[in-house]
Formats: sequence, structure tokens, C-alpha cells
Amino acid sequence: MIVRKSEREIELIAAAGRVAADTIAHVGRHLEPGITSGELDRVAEEYILAQGGTPTSKGYRGFPKAICISPNDMIVHGIPGEYAVAEGDLLTIDVGVTLDGYVADTAYTFGVGEISSEAERLLEVAQAALAAGIDQAQVENRIGDISAAIQRVVEEAGFAVVRALVGHGVGRAYHEDPQIPNYGSPGRGARLSPGMTLAIEPMITAGGVDIVVDDDQWSVYTADGSLSAHFEHTVAVTESGPRILTPVGAGLLR
Repeated sequence: MIVRKSEREIELIAAAGRVAADTIAHVGRHLEPGITSGELDRVAEEYILAQGGTPTSKGYRGFPKAICISPNDMIVHGIPGEYAVAEGDLLTIDVGVTLDGYVADTAYTFGVGEISSEAERLLEVAQAALAAGIDQAQVENRIGDISAAIQRVVEEAGFAVVRALVGHGVGRAYHEDPQIPNYGSPGRGARLSPGMTLAIEPMITAGGVDIVVDDDQWSVYTADGSLSAHFEHTVAVTESGPRILTPVGAGLLR
């Protein structure tokens, strides 16, 4: 069942979204070769708690840490720990924040120091795909319009869309209906209406679409070892167009 939010609820999700987005920027300022993903998780959790929020991921279905940190060929759901960040890495920071009972979800893939030209282009295309998907979050459009827009940008650039992982509704809970695939046909799926709040999140690879799940039952990798990128915003569908509820201030991110 799709849960549509009132204007008041959207403002509450937006407040959680500001904390989530600022957490990513805060973690980004600590990102340097040698720091461990566990240390970055601690930085994130302390920041979220200081803003009056709670890290939604911690304890969610048994997930043990505050945020997800996924390097290079790991697409999503990386458990922070002893991994030491290295020059040239791609590192995805995925943050959910609960504030006053409402949830926002956002992700950003950083390039650490000097990265390869292929990695740079992968990041650019993933961000362009997210923007294209958000542009389609218009009243009377359908979920498939978002999906098709993302797929078109990614595949025209010669990259691949991960099919086994999808975006989702968000707001009163971490994961709500509808599911939002990053591939599909325009004009298909649920019709968009005011009050829908969506986590739109392209997950793309420089290789193929197949994935493997680690023995930890969380970390998801590209099956062929290719680089991946993941960007996500929580977006409200409104009469005046899509509203990003997880905006990051200019200049805070790479």
C-alpha cells in the first residue's frame, strides 16, 4: 500500500532529510586515505545523535552499524569495520536518519583523491541518471517514467543498471511501497500523486548487471568485480514538481 504524506509530514521528512544529507557532507570532510570505514561510521553516528536524530540502519533487520559504507565493486549495504580507505577508491556513503518519527534516506559515492577517468565518468553518469529520474517524479506520471529515464541515461553512456536492487517509498518507515526499479518502460506502474515520498536511487556498474551477496548476508558486490556507483535522494511528489528532501549544500561534496 502506497502511503501518501500530508504537508506537515513532508516537512518532518525534510527535517530528517537535512540531517541525513548533512551527515554525508560531514563524513565527506573526514574522508582521506588511511581512515577506516569503522571510524567513518563513528563520525556519522555521533553527528546524527548530536542533531537529535537516530541512525535508521542501526539494528534494522539486524544491521550492526549506523550507516552503510561500500567501496569500489561493493554496490550497497557494506558493514563498516576495518576497511582502510585508499587513494583512488570509490566509496559510497548511504545514510538513513529517523527524526521525530520520520525517515529520510540518501546516498553519495565519493571519489577519494585522484580517481581514474572511467571512475570519474561513472560518477557523472550516476548523478545524471538520478537527476533524470527525479525530473520524472511529476504528478500524473508513473513509476516506469522514473525507471526508464534512469535506464536511458545509464545505458546510453555504456554502463549497466543493477536490476536486483531497487528504490522505494520512504517516510513513515525505512522501506515502503512502491518499489522503484532503475530500469523499465515509461507509462507503466503506479501513477504518481501529491504526497508520495520516494527514495530514488540509481545503482550502476562499469561492467555487468549480475550481483553476488557476501557471506555476511549484507554486502552486495558486482559479480564481475567492476566498479559501482550509487546516488540517492528522498523526493516528495508535489503539485509544483518534485521536491528533494535530502539536499546538500553547494561545495560540501566532491
